[in-house]
Amino acid sequence: MSSQPRILIIEDDRKMSDALVSGLESAGYYAETASSGEEGFYLVHKLRPDLLLLDLTLPHRNGLEILRQLRQDGIDLRVLILTSHNTVEDRVEGLKTGADDYLGKPFSFPELVARIDALLRRMLPTSDPGPLRIGDLTLDLRTQSAARNGQPLDLTQREFDLLLYLTQNRGRIVSREMLARDIWRETSRFTPINNVIDVQIARLRRKIDDPFSVKLLQTVRGLGFCLREP
Repeated sequence: MSSQPRILIIEDDRKMSDALVSGLESAGYYAETASSGEEGFYLVHKLRPDLLLLDLTLPHRNGLEILRQLRQDGIDLRVLILTSHNTVEDRVEGLKTGADDYLGKPFSFPELVARIDALLRRMLPTSDPGPLRIGDLTLDLRTQSAARNGQPLDLTQREFDLLLYLTQNRGRIVSREMLARDIWRETSRFTPINNVIDVQIARLRRKIDDPFSVKLLQTVRGLGFCLREP
């Protein structure tokens, strides 16, 4: 992975996110993008960026929901909200929810870079939030490994990514469309990959649930999948 400061951009406007990536890379940063809250939350845990540029108006889960959960999970990450919602009340709510800075659209790109530089200079040593847990299932993001009841699970990288995404959305229904978009990065509705997803889910279920009496991965008929304690 690049040694440049890593910035994750959660922005559903493709033209805006492309412009941000181009500008930030020119300024010496490594930039990744996510177009939805779910994908962004997943990439925060997978990529461990140094700073998050967060839009508030996002499909499915808005930016404040994402920010609130990041802070509840103890994720040590600088967050700069970049949004068209720019009243005093909006800024106060964003900062109270846990943002480190707030910048309204339209914005000056040199000002954005200056604010990013200032936030990264204040960056504290990264603390380890510890493994993610659902019941007796644990995911260690440092080692990209998982275990149930202390027994290591032999997962492929794709299976680990899938389990991480389900874990980040624990208790929520995850549709095949969400998995296709955020895990497989497949956005074309003309290339359905439902069979591929179902095969991967079946393999994952065999590894994380079949040997154990308590089943965590549920199929919700007609809607998708849900990882939760029964």
